[in-house]
Amino acid sequence: MGRTSDASERLMTAALDLMWEESYGAVTIDGICQRAKVKKGSFYYFYESKSDLAVAALERCAQAQELIWAEQFSPAKPPLERIRVHCEFTYAKQVEIKARTGKVLGCPMFSVGSEICNQDERIREKIQHILGRIAEHWESAIRDAQTEGLIGPGDPAAKARCVFAYVGGLITQARIHNDAEILRNLGDQVLAHLHAKCSEPQVA
Repeated sequence: MGRTSDASERLMTAALDLMWEESYGAVTIDGICQRAKVKKGSFYYFYESKSDLAVAALERCAQAQELIWAEQFSPAKPPLERIRVHCEFTYAKQVEIKARTGKVLGCPMFSVGSEICNQDERIREKIQHILGRIAEHWESAIRDAQTEGLIGPGDPAAKARCVFAYVGGLITQARIHNDAEILRNLGDQVLAHLHAKCSEPQVA
């Protein structure tokens, strides 16, 4: 039973890594099995198709990230600090990935979503749901900052959508240019975009 579970985990890890490093369209079931060191017959024991595996892998990734998001956006932190911590993590993560792979890979949700959203409804729905979960963290931080008078009035959900799109665009630009330094001052840029009254120390 342990070996069976491990094979499924390895397939999800391999699928996510390959989709992130290359593209959904470029990844084959054979390639996933080769990366995971799992026989092709075992693949079909767990998953009906590459799409089925992609949905499971993306959800697994999101569940792991949710633990990080919950810590970064903890209500125990001041609201603007939550935003800064998340932005600093985003930059540091892309620097680490660039050092390890030679590439800035950006966000797998943005990359796979923009590629496949008009071709596979299940993947589109899964990514839309995942992005909605992170947007809720942004909305909570913005709403709390508004309560403290640190961000001006307005619909916090709309502000969250706007700033999330802004961050997503910068992350995608970092991937296109293969340059993580685009994200170095992400926290400052985001807070400026929100016209926040920063009483916290600025990031150098």
